[in-house]
Amino acid sequence: MADAQLDGEIAALTAERDEFRDRFMRALADAENSRKRSERDRREAEQYGGSKLARDLLPVYDNLNRALQAIPEESRAASAALIEGVELTLRELTNVMDKHGVKTVSPAIGDVFDPQLHEAMFEAPVPGTKAGQIIQVMNEGFMLHERLLRPAQVGVSSNPG
Repeated sequence: MADAQLDGEIAALTAERDEFRDRFMRALADAENSRKRSERDRREAEQYGGSKLARDLLPVYDNLNRALQAIPEESRAASAALIEGVELTLRELTNVMDKHGVKTVSPAIGDVFDPQLHEAMFEAPVPGTKAGQIIQVMNEGFMLHERLLRPAQVGVSSNPG
């Protein structure tokens, strides 16, 4: 009878040990998953934490480009120093954005419209183009690492076939 009781206690202790081992392994796996999740969150915060600021700087980039494009050809010689200052400011802004992972999405006329990168502002039938081709670029788009900050704003051909 002592052997049967001893065997019962051994079986109960073995079952308890197995339960504790299972709990320990689950807790270990949870801790590892938590560590990986926090590492991923930290990386994403580092890469994408400035996306609001980057998005807020895009109109500054657009306005500097518009300012350069708005200068009439006949005024360029007289305003050379001002133009150079605006160009340097735009170049510095571009360098800072580049340094922080902000890249421009600059489609060319004739490229195929990609809804992942472009926003169609209008459609128009233009002779000599195929449906879905970009016929005008209104604004460049921007990516922050692998995420789209702003799609490029384009006009798209609606020519059939």
